[in-house]
Amino acid sequence: MADSTRIDEVLSTLDAELPQALERLKAFLRIPSISTDPAHRGDVRRAAEWLCAELAGLGFEASVRDTPGHPMVVAHSPKGTRRPLLFYGHYDVQPVDPLALWDRPPFEPEVQDTPEGRVIRARGAADDKGQLMTFVEAFRAWKAVHGALPSDLVLLFEGEEESGSPSLQPFLRENADELRAGIAMICDTGMYSDGRPAITTQLRGLLGEEIVVRAADRDLHSGSFGGLAANPVQLLVDLLATIKDADGRVTLPGFYDGVEELSDELAADWDALAFDAGDFLSRVGLRLPIGETGRTGLEMVWNRPTFEINGISGGYTGEGFKTVLPAEARAKVSFRLTGTQDPQAIRETFRAHVRAAIPADCTVAFHGHGASQASRMDIRDPAFAAAKQALSQEWGREAAHIGAGGSIPIAGDFKAILGMDSMLIGFGHDDDRIHSPNEKYNLESFAKGARSWARILAALA
Repeated sequence: MADSTRIDEVLSTLDAELPQALERLKAFLRIPSISTDPAHRGDVRRAAEWLCAELAGLGFEASVRDTPGHPMVVAHSPKGTRRPLLFYGHYDVQPVDPLALWDRPPFEPEVQDTPEGRVIRARGAADDKGQLMTFVEAFRAWKAVHGALPSDLVLLFEGEEESGSPSLQPFLRENADELRAGIAMICDTGMYSDGRPAITTQLRGLLGEEIVVRAADRDLHSGSFGGLAANPVQLLVDLLATIKDADGRVTLPGFYDGVEELSDELAADWDALAFDAGDFLSRVGLRLPIGETGRTGLEMVWNRPTFEINGISGGYTGEGFKTVLPAEARAKVSFRLTGTQDPQAIRETFRAHVRAAIPADCTVAFHGHGASQASRMDIRDPAFAAAKQALSQEWGREAAHIGAGGSIPIAGDFKAILGMDSMLIGFGHDDDRIHSPNEKYNLESFAKGARSWARILAALA
């Protein structure tokens, strides 16, 4: 175990080497590794090879592993007697469209002074290259001080996260014995909204469905057929309105099977965050919370399942007016899931509910769009307390165990396929503009993120 003096040396090395670390990050950001665009297939591989070379230069046994899609980068430090740790991030990035809204070329990174502090601006700065490099820089400084890498580290860096990770699950299954560790560290997350460090301990699952209702074999004149013929848009809005009751609860039979109440420990942690739902909504031009009666704001966005209508279309929506009964209507809906809710069971129940509401002379078709369970980590694992203390020491304020309303399927994959929990620790901010023009990453997040991982390595060693 490293003593406090040696940890101070690692932190001092990170501080002294920050300018060089920024140059390395800039080099990484210049590679346009857009995984969804076939035109950038070579760039994605180039980013993988760049990353592999960096890791090999630090002493990792590193390799670029081919998949049916984009490659994985896998690296190992020497084996020892410590609890193995797996570190996961992704090196692919989102497309840059609309390009005209960028203030500078998206793959020409620049450090900028802003009213909120210094940032590095480029596509991938926060999602996820800057975050991933906080791992790498912590390992680099550790080796510089100790003369060797920490033992029993496994690194898995993916090149398809932004395109749905089609190769990830097969890769995990095929390489399970090599990749399995005591716990996984995932950096593709952020801090709490007030800037305090956080460990995300639960994630909601996600189920998506598209429904297509067809009635007559053509659009119909609403004067000749209105009131007599089925209207697909009316059918859709009527049936979708029955999915929630007046208290904001989902009405599907068995929907709440597996939904778990918040533990006393997490409830206390979340109460201490003093979340103000009205203030949170004010940032997007709203002020009045709605949702499930009797639940706090954080419960509703982190620990309760939801049903949402994401889009609906049908009939004439162009300029002017056209009095028709449309022949077809479509809706896209999603469920956020918690606890041990079964997405496939909910899909079948939802489809049965829709079919029962459609007249016999109309048809309905379904198109599934993903199905992943929620993830909840066992914070009784001592690693969580050790990491929380390390984060609190680095940032000078108490770190929090938080939830996330969104979904990060990799955490569920690690649990289901490799049998291990994940610790989600990242240093992004709500205003980092990930997936949008002018993406940025705060230099404080980059510098203190690397220092945080050095402290966590020492705490878990």
